[in-house]
Parts: sequence; C-alpha cells; structure tokens
Amino acid sequence: MTLPVLSTRDLTIRFGGHVAVDHVTCDFDRGTLTAIVGPNGAGKTTYFNLISGQLPASEGSVTLNGEDITRLSVAARTQKGIGRAFQLTSLFPNLSVRENVRLVVQSKAGIGFNMLSLAETHRELIAKAETILAQVHLADKADVNVATLSHGDQRKLEVALLVALAPDVVMLDEPTAGMSIDEVPVILDLIAELKRDNNKTILLVEHKMDVIRSLADRIVVLHNGKLVADGAPAEVIASPIVQEAYLGVAADA
Repeated sequence: MTLPVLSTRDLTIRFGGHVAVDHVTCDFDRGTLTAIVGPNGAGKTTYFNLISGQLPASEGSVTLNGEDITRLSVAARTQKGIGRAFQLTSLFPNLSVRENVRLVVQSKAGIGFNMLSLAETHRELIAKAETILAQVHLADKADVNVATLSHGDQRKLEVALLVALAPDVVMLDEPTAGMSIDEVPVILDLIAELKRDNNKTILLVEHKMDVIRSLADRIVVLHNGKLVADGAPAEVIASPIVQEAYLGVAADA
C-alpha cells in the first residue's frame, strides 16, 4: 500500500472558545490536485496555515512522506518539501524579478544569500532562474523592480518562486484573487503545467468554481472548520451539503 504524501489526522486549532479547524483528517496523494473549498470563514486558509506551519495545532498531527512534522517550523517544513504561495503576495518588493527568483534558487542549492558573489561564481544558478522566468512568462520583466509589477505579474512571480523551491507539496491559496479576466488564464496554465508533473501534490484554495472544475481531481469541503465532503468534483459539487454550505442553495431546493 502506497503511503499518502501528506496527511492530517484530527487536525484542530482553537482560538479561545472558537474552534477554527475541527479534527480534520485527510490524505493527499502524489500526482493529484485537490481543491479545498467552503464559504468564507470555513477554515480553509487556517487549515493551510496548520499544514505549512504558520499556526501551531491545538490537537492532531501533520505527516509528510510518513514523517510527523507537526512541531516543525515553517522553514523546516519548507526544507522537507512543502511550498506555500500566500493569498497576499509575499515577495521582496525592492529587488528585481530576477533577484527574487535567484535568491530562492540559491537557497535551494544550499549556497546562502551572498548576492554579490552569485554573478561571478554561480552562473548556473542564474541560468536556472532565467529558465524559470521564461516558464512563467516573466523573462521580459527580469530586471523590473517587483514593487512596480502589476498584481497579476506578482502572482506569476509567486508561482516562479514555488517552481524554484521545487517542493513535493505545492500549496496555492486563491492564486487568481484580485486578478483581471485577462490575467487569470496565464495563472491557470501555470498551475496546469505544475499538475503535469506527476511527482507533485497540489492543494488549491479557490472560490471560482470554473477554476476548480478545470483543474481539480478532487474536492474537499470545509464548513465551520469541519470536513463535510470529499470526493470527485462532479459528485461533491452536486451534493446537498455543498449546495447549501458553499453555494447558498437550500438543501431541499
């Protein structure tokens, strides 16, 4: 029997008397893209924060490739193979697009952050950064300061940083949020390209149902912090509990 790449068991977090994520048990297999959906306040981003280590669990566990990582830091989980793109962009705004990517490439190679020596002694890392920028359609903006990029280009850069990190588990929190209609297809193409790598396990928090239908192999539904549905997209979308909890349709309608 093949072990899941990522598992949560009874994962729970409490803020005072409020249970934001309530004993969520779920497995995620290699080569799959799982969409995590639910109404606002359902616990989706909090669940992401527990998996990636931004928040400590009150109860339960997170396991990666069979190893319990529940008490590990964000940095340690990243080294183990979890890559997270945030709902709000988390970039170095005062550096160029190229410098953002090459810092991640350099860190992944275990070389450190000496940018002054990079150009002279690590040309292969620069070349890798350039390849990644071409992959995400940002090669023409390599020298542009990140602070001046459009929102859509910043989201593309976030995907570039994830590609550079080369994680086993890719976590995307509303990657198309705030993007124009013209920008969305580029991000979807990038996610589809990541999905074609059968070694990746992708978790996607997304509100747009058309995006979910086009990308997801599976849908997990959270409501009031609990896992209330889990299965194939067509089956889950049609279920009464999702119609009521996520789409706002009465269960008997």
